Amino acid sequence: MKLTKRQLSVTVAALFFAAAPAFAAKPLLIGVQAPITGQYANEGQGIADAVKLIVKQTNAKGGLLGHQLEVKVCDDQGEAAPAAICARQLTNDGVLAVIGSYTSGAALAAQPIYARANIIQTSDGTSDELTSRGYKTFFRNAPPNSAEALFTAGYFKAMGYKRIAVLTDHSSFSTGLADAVVADSKKEGIDVLDKAFINAGSQNFTPVLTKLNALNPQVVYFSGYYTDGGLVKAQMAQLGMKAKFVGGDANQNVAFAKIAGNAAAGAVIINVPAPQDLPYPAAKEFLAEFKTAYGHEPPSIFTLTNADGLRAILYTAEKIKSVEPAKLIPALHKLDDFKGLTGTFSWNSVGERTGSPYVAFEVTPSGGYKITYPATAVAK
Repeated sequence: MKLTKRQLSVTVAALFFAAAPAFAAKPLLIGVQAPITGQYANEGQGIADAVKLIVKQTNAKGGLLGHQLEVKVCDDQGEAAPAAICARQLTNDGVLAVIGSYTSGAALAAQPIYARANIIQTSDGTSDELTSRGYKTFFRNAPPNSAEALFTAGYFKAMGYKRIAVLTDHSSFSTGLADAVVADSKKEGIDVLDKAFINAGSQNFTPVLTKLNALNPQVVYFSGYYTDGGLVKAQMAQLGMKAKFVGGDANQNVAFAKIAGNAAAGAVIINVPAPQDLPYPAAKEFLAEFKTAYGHEPPSIFTLTNADGLRAILYTAEKIKSVEPAKLIPALHKLDDFKGLTGTFSWNSVGERTGSPYVAFEVTPSGGYKITYPATAVAK
């Protein structure tokens, strides 16, 4: 039987709409590059869990601009060589954006690969080099070493510390932070007795601590990661050192107190506020949802700074109604006063996060945190 033109048109249209699901918008892929295994595994797992939770919540609300989201996770172990492999793998997967990595060294290794592919990369790596290279695809989730060092030197001065020793590992993050703390402390008139090095993961730090103890410092400042920081604090106690332990932001992890044991109490850590200190309703809601989903609290504030990286990307895409990198990347550089889980922040022309205050908090006997400086933060 022959069909009229009108019947033919109706038939073709019916076939098109019947097949419409096959032509539905493809899922958008969100990459996670983080240390899922290795010494920083709980940080990497926290980042991946936060991203998965946000993606689940977004999909439940209809997705992003008609697209469902999917998560691709790659384990970079927090190291440079695996990080470069992850970057190539996630690039080949066709991800829109990558959340990670946790360490500056891993983020630096992946950075040029994502830049060449025009893939958005966010990271809590704090090395100043990450935003000085000029890659427009990079956005930092946490304040840089330079800002932290300035606050740390001010804290030393406010506490009346005049003699400090600095301890660091050989990573780009730790050495950069240590160098900045040394420089800013000297500007404040503080005597930096020594800057000593450890090999990360070497377990026994008593020889270098014995050397530093002989200099009679008021403070031993450690710029490295919590896996070593907890041991440094424990071994300081074993040696009977009277110096105060003050650690950089990478010491802020629930595992620090577990590693240091009874010696953890009294340690001071410099960072943006810890998860339990966040006063924002959205943060409290997300923390409750995270605990319901995974049965535990986030391991550190970096779970939430990375969550904010993804949330800012999704917010901006919705705002400009586009996921095209050519439109989305410039819009992210103009992000202003975004209401994040970790506070209101902006991204500037080089992808630097601005508007994040630091605090100093002591580890309590229970392993929690108590803000001790500045007075305005304590008052809250």
